[in-house]
Amino acid sequence: MKQPIIIALFTLLLMGCQSQKATDTNSRDAEIANKVEVLLAQMTLEEKIAEMTQDAPANERLGIPVMKYGEALHGLWLVLDYYGNTTVYPQAVACASTWEPELIKKMASQTALEARALGVTHCYSPNLDVYAGDARYGRVEESYGEDPYLVSRMGVAFIQGLQGTGEEQFDENHVIATAKHFVGYPENRRGINGGFSDMSERRLREVYLPSFEAAVKEAEVGSVMPGHQDFNGIPCHMNTWLLKDILRDELGFDGFIVSDNNDVGRLETMHFISETRTKAAIAGLKAGVDMDLVIGKNVELSTYHENVLLDTVKQDHSLMKYIDEATSRILTAKYKLGLFDAEPIEIDEKTANAGREEHREFALEIAEKSIIMLKNDNDLLPLDLSKIKSLAVIGPNAHEKKPKKGTYKLLGGYSGLPPYYVSVLDGLKKKVGNKVQINYAKGCDIDSFSKDGFAGAVSAAKKSDAVVLVVGSSHKTCGEGGDRSDLDLYGVQKELVEAIHKTGKPVIVVLINGRPLSINYIAENIPSVLETWYGGMRAGDAVANVIFGDVNPGGKLTMSFPRSVGQVPVTYLERPDFIGSGKGKYRYSDKSPLFPFGYGLSYTTFEYSQPSLSASSIKADGKATVSVKVTNTGSRDGDEVVQMYIRDDYASVGRYNKMLKGFERISLKAGETKTVEFELNFENLSLLDKDLNKVVEPGTFTVSVGSSSQESDLKTVILTVNK
Repeated sequence: MKQPIIIALFTLLLMGCQSQKATDTNSRDAEIANKVEVLLAQMTLEEKIAEMTQDAPANERLGIPVMKYGEALHGLWLVLDYYGNTTVYPQAVACASTWEPELIKKMASQTALEARALGVTHCYSPNLDVYAGDARYGRVEESYGEDPYLVSRMGVAFIQGLQGTGEEQFDENHVIATAKHFVGYPENRRGINGGFSDMSERRLREVYLPSFEAAVKEAEVGSVMPGHQDFNGIPCHMNTWLLKDILRDELGFDGFIVSDNNDVGRLETMHFISETRTKAAIAGLKAGVDMDLVIGKNVELSTYHENVLLDTVKQDHSLMKYIDEATSRILTAKYKLGLFDAEPIEIDEKTANAGREEHREFALEIAEKSIIMLKNDNDLLPLDLSKIKSLAVIGPNAHEKKPKKGTYKLLGGYSGLPPYYVSVLDGLKKKVGNKVQINYAKGCDIDSFSKDGFAGAVSAAKKSDAVVLVVGSSHKTCGEGGDRSDLDLYGVQKELVEAIHKTGKPVIVVLINGRPLSINYIAENIPSVLETWYGGMRAGDAVANVIFGDVNPGGKLTMSFPRSVGQVPVTYLERPDFIGSGKGKYRYSDKSPLFPFGYGLSYTTFEYSQPSLSASSIKADGKATVSVKVTNTGSRDGDEVVQMYIRDDYASVGRYNKMLKGFERISLKAGETKTVEFELNFENLSLLDKDLNKVVEPGTFTVSVGSSSQESDLKTVILTVNK
């Protein structure tokens, strides 16, 4: 048989399989829709209203099961419980620093298994907010970064891991994800959580909407949560333009919308738009909010409650369609999850044990791959175990004991309670054993202004060959509600760094933190600096492996570091601004970030060839490939994150100087060369024209490939697009 015939037969077979799969999906959806319709017809108004709240109690009369909720940002957290034994992975900002979506997908799939083991089937993750460059905002730690493309890739991977794909979607090993916070949540004026967001539709569509569009169209996310804030004067929880016109009608979202905590009620108590809770509930319903999240189920804060809605709906039958829509979407989710056929799981403190050892080992892998080396003068790192006899481990973040209540402060927000946490002190002790004397001193507390511990810290440093100084932030100074008016190290940490530096000992600063910090003194004076973020339950093991060279750091920043709070917002997403006498710069200070987006060093070095194009010119609907050769020119094996940025050189509207449109993390042995290719196509060459239509305009495009967003790290090639 000739090859073309074989290919044709294979194509027909593939088309037939795809057609059958679509038919099966449509048939299943139709079957569920019919079941929901039948069930809805049997429900009383009271039962429908009762269904419209998070983990609504089981309806014994009709056999409607519970859909239990939890958080899953970086491992499962049962919001009001700290049973322990769930795996806590690195915080989202650290996960993104791996620049490896497949890791995030695997993490989410493991989290889904642990969720199912504890009866959880609806998770309020991932956070798809694009960080806007203002690190005063404490929730930046929950974000995948400042770039919409990067956030989209990480978000899709997370959702696909949590929910499953294809025939595995929502099966017994997967759960429903919730994309939050829809939309533009970090775009506030003062870096304050829940502050109002005012922006143009262009900025909405260029920066904040792409991650949600990808979540809906690519990952088929099952649930969406609106933001706390008002958007251009209209609170998100009653914003019909956002929730109906854009999310449902334009993007095609067909899942259910769950409120953020108490936010339907806040239409009355925070936004002061609705005069009563009943009016707030009706506004939320009409906008399309299906489920009222009130953690703790405080009746005084609930809006979708029979005390609030029952009499009003009975008097105004036009409201029934909104009740029915909301209830139908929630019931549909329960059918898709297979909950009507599943046995309920009873969990208490004695029986909770969802964590698995292979998950904890994988948490270590992510932590290792997330670590970013910001500086390494004179190749201080890695330390040679055979050449040092003593090591000082100093700082408020060097160690944390298991808390009597709640969870560890060095895990970051939305963390469950793991069975154990490996601190940097723990990890280093484990690594060196009895070969090196460890001299530990706390030095100061993270949130204190006392210097009483300085003397002990200086003494520990002086009697050691080198110092690992662990500073940064914790959940006391960062996270939701942890907004700050400056970005320096809090308390007396900077003074501690100065005191240890003055001892003259070689110092390695390890940052454990949730936001970019203005660490100018450290950047100028300390020879080696590692950004580790909140590294999860195996953080200390990962840090120790990097410090002693068992792991070569390969993470890259997903957020630019500011030089001072006066510089924020600081982000690589800038438009041309070299105008007038100021020439786009701050007078008397540097405008560039302290460390740029995409930046990160290695124990080895990499060399990039000049990028080449498969075609120097294409049509607007055409495609081309840009390729670059990357060589490991050092003596160690290592990972590099190859990044591609695109700029439309001349266009009909203003646009950013460059935008990330492709990336790939590769592993290279010493001396090895690999070729990395990125496709150039309509999607990544397009812009929004003056009417906000997505188009590719004829002209030249600068395609840049390299190791970070800063110009000195990029090599360019020009692509021409013809009509």
